[in-house]
Amino acid sequence: MNNRNKTSRGDFSGISKKFAENIYGSTKGRLRMAVLKRDLEPFINGAKCSLLDVGAGLGQVNEWFLEREHRVVHTDISEQMVVEAQQRHQQLGLARHAQYLVAPLDKLTEQLPAQQFSLVLCHAMLEWVEDGAAAISQLSQLLKPGATLSLMFFNRNAQLMANAVYGNFDYIARDLKVKKTVRLSPQTPRDPAQVEDWLLAEGLTIKSKTGVRCFHDYLRDIEHQRRFDELLELELQYNQVSPFRDLGRYQHWLIEKPNE
Repeated sequence: MNNRNKTSRGDFSGISKKFAENIYGSTKGRLRMAVLKRDLEPFINGAKCSLLDVGAGLGQVNEWFLEREHRVVHTDISEQMVVEAQQRHQQLGLARHAQYLVAPLDKLTEQLPAQQFSLVLCHAMLEWVEDGAAAISQLSQLLKPGATLSLMFFNRNAQLMANAVYGNFDYIARDLKVKKTVRLSPQTPRDPAQVEDWLLAEGLTIKSKTGVRCFHDYLRDIEHQRRFDELLELELQYNQVSPFRDLGRYQHWLIEKPNE
């Protein structure tokens, strides 16, 4: 495995425990995982396939696929995250169907020459790269004809709306630019309309759209944010229906590459 500079954007080396607690141990993280599992269920329980997980972190999502014996290539820019994911999978008896790579997206075509996949997962990664259009092009190259891209990204519209609700007008006036960078907070929320343009430019077709955390982040009472069962019921009922879908803090889209 190759060492990466720990200051790289989106590299959570050294804070994997904090990452796991913030992303997966909280109500918002549990909501995110439940929504993703609902959306991906037809693939998880479908025919065995080759799967690439880009920016896979600790591997909780691709675990669902490994349990069903799909072939998974797990990649991340953080060597520590990849090592911990591999250890986790080994402890669960799931690593035999997995390959682990330390690499950024723009190096994957070199590390996986001539390889394409039936399903590519790219979750909460697009908001960490400088060139979103290039990232979409690189993901397209890794898809087989007829394959599916599961793309989840930080929604700029939701970021603006949440800050308006909380009265952070100076932050909005700065075009959502922070004064102080917080390592776990993505600094490049993506405009869904722009992401759609990037996908169309690659000839990719959006098959479905889901909002993730359509209600949670707008609740001003912290106790209400902890009412997981009620929030999940709302999410699953409304998060594929506009306008609620469009206000999800993240957008999860299933995208298809046409058959050649």
